[in-house]
Amino acid sequence: MNSSNLTSFYPVICSEHLAESMDFYTNLFGFEKTFESDWYVSLRRPEPPHYELALLDATHPTMPEGYRRPAQGLLLNLEVADVDAEHRRLVDGEGLTPVLPLRSEDFGQRHFIVADPDGVLVDVITPIEPSAGFADAYTGGAP
Repeated sequence: MNSSNLTSFYPVICSEHLAESMDFYTNLFGFEKTFESDWYVSLRRPEPPHYELALLDATHPTMPEGYRRPAQGLLLNLEVADVDAEHRRLVDGEGLTPVLPLRSEDFGQRHFIVADPDGVLVDVITPIEPSAGFADAYTGGAP
């Protein structure tokens, strides 16, 4: 595929909890619905660059039969300007339970991880200066 032919790219999460997951991403992470049916929801962040995410009922026949199960082993990274403020908002304010507590990593992230209603992990991140041992691993500039 020629890269100039690519017009969009976004994850579609197979879900067993479609309504709850839609509420999770719209109410907590600022996505808006652009399409909603009883088996598929398309979401988009309203401000540019309009990040997109979709949710699909894992049992819907549009999925090949051998793959009709919820997403597993998926980690969505959401970079924010102030991870500490997001932690206060989501954990202290909204009552989400972190599956990884807020911490700073030598590889150049301050972050915490929560799980959506289907168990998809959401890693909320603010890039920080990496330790000397990781600084040389970055290409194309600092994190």
